[in-house]
Amino acid sequence: MKMSLIHYNQKRNFKATSEPEGKADSKAGFRFVVQRHHASHLHYDFRLELGGVLKSWAVPKGPSLNPKDKRLAMMVEDHPVSYIHFEGNIPEGNYGAGNVVVWDKGSFFPVNEKHEAISEKQALAALHKGELKFSLKGKKLKGEFVLVHLKSDIAKNNSWLLIKHKDEFATDKDYNSEDSVSQKIKDTGLKKKSLTKNHTG
Repeated sequence: MKMSLIHYNQKRNFKATSEPEGKADSKAGFRFVVQRHHASHLHYDFRLELGGVLKSWAVPKGPSLNPKDKRLAMMVEDHPVSYIHFEGNIPEGNYGAGNVVVWDKGSFFPVNEKHEAISEKQALAALHKGELKFSLKGKKLKGEFVLVHLKSDIAKNNSWLLIKHKDEFATDKDYNSEDSVSQKIKDTGLKKKSLTKNHTG
């Protein structure tokens, strides 16, 4: 097992959740997924396939196509590549209990400051240094973005910013990820949260 997935597995009881067990994938593939996760607090999980795992961030306000928005992205434990397809309800009593749906997915490629494609090894090195630029090809998210580590966060070392670069896919209008979510999905998440709150309260 890949060392980075040990933390993922330790947090989960796979007899009680339908989430996939953590196993590394040796095949290199530049894919991404954004999952709307209505747990105790609604957020969006942003994941990039790098190094045989999904590098993952929890984005409280969701991604934005407006370059003025600097969206806080909290780096969380690596997830297995198979998680890229996961949707459903994580049962109450389990880590991250709540409703998960795929909000957007597609491919990406990491780039350098000249907007040129770079290798996976170079991308992992850039991530380690605290600044990763990449271009997304999804249904909702398109064009270049950057993830920037907030080095002032010494204590936990997991705060990043997800920022859209100015390009033909950017907008100067207010952007809310929830605007493209159906009412049915919103209601499902609210119902799940209400049931959990009533049971634990």
